[in-house]
Amino acid sequence: MALVTCMGVALVSCSDGAEPAAGQSAASPAADARLARLAQQAADTGSLGVIVRVDSGDGAPVEIAKQAAWTKGDHRIAADDQFRVGSNTKTVTAALVLQQVAEKKISLDDSVEKWLPGLVEGGADITVRMLLDHTSGLGDFLLTPEFLPSLTGQEKRTWTPEELLAITPGQDPPAEPGETYSYSNANYEALGLILEKATGSGLAELIEEKITGPLGMKDSYLATKADWNTGQQHVTGYEPDAERLRTILSGTVDLPEGVGFAGPERSGDNIDTSAVDPSWSWAAGGMVSTAQDWQRFLTALISGELLPEAQMKQMRTTVDAPEEGGGYGLGLMRVDTSCGTVWGHTGGLPGYSSEIYTDASGRRSVAVLTSTNFGIKEEKAATTNKALVEAATCQMLGKPQPSDSPAG
Repeated sequence: MALVTCMGVALVSCSDGAEPAAGQSAASPAADARLARLAQQAADTGSLGVIVRVDSGDGAPVEIAKQAAWTKGDHRIAADDQFRVGSNTKTVTAALVLQQVAEKKISLDDSVEKWLPGLVEGGADITVRMLLDHTSGLGDFLLTPEFLPSLTGQEKRTWTPEELLAITPGQDPPAEPGETYSYSNANYEALGLILEKATGSGLAELIEEKITGPLGMKDSYLATKADWNTGQQHVTGYEPDAERLRTILSGTVDLPEGVGFAGPERSGDNIDTSAVDPSWSWAAGGMVSTAQDWQRFLTALISGELLPEAQMKQMRTTVDAPEEGGGYGLGLMRVDTSCGTVWGHTGGLPGYSSEIYTDASGRRSVAVLTSTNFGIKEEKAATTNKALVEAATCQMLGKPQPSDSPAG
């Protein structure tokens, strides 16, 4: 989920795109070992906990789980732990909408006013397509004075999508519907309501019926409360304390005095945010999953298992979104790297940041899950986390990992 955009860390160019040299494999034991070293380095310099899963489509995924030493007292991370995947949920919501488009129950050209009369300011001029690709002209509710205490967990309040739409401001600077890309969680709150109205089913039910059930995603569900489902381990998430958070966001967001994340203090200047209620994020970011489960979903989607060809073409039709690394389609990011183009999304909620991508065919996939969101905005943490994502993505694409030395 985004604070300003998606609360994710964008990919950067990772190599010159060359094929592996003779006698060198991008998925060699040495490359796997280097990936593990990068994961531990990221954990030790601010990522705190990291799960990396690289599936090159050859039936032998690489799974890595590393963490800072002090976090082991809270939970020892495993590669199959559950995780809040945040805005990656938008890709599921978009897939559900496009399934309804294929069945001619929803049109991408339908106005929001048709489906949600009176709920969205300017809804008569905003289409379903504009909600999907964030060109609606709506701003975001995340940093409004009314909502910020809930985002940080300081206020325990259950928000309905209708309430969130009611406090959603206009885009700043103002833009007409369809004019420009500007990421907003409000778009997907509206899409969730449209889905429920069009189908007569609840969103959680739709996700299980159309996505997680058919794909066998047994460790994935839409969170409706702060508590995690029992029976499965989950990653402990952390955020910087109020003083450190203010320093991190200085120059980008002017936090009101005293604003910080609620939760138990950990290791001096960290807060355990695992119990911050994510239910408000709903269709925009409420899913809990695992690296393997989400890679299963994304590869099924991109390879054409979930949508007809016409709807996949629509989903991949992007608007310029440089801040996301390339373009934004209908609930799907196109990230252009020198290793190749990847498709997927990023996600972020208090304590959780994720980047999950596939190649263009949907045969290969990569997931990097990080147990802090704002913590990896600090310079050193951002650098090591990006290096990890770069290396994992290049390995997924069968390209050499970026390296400061020939040995890698």
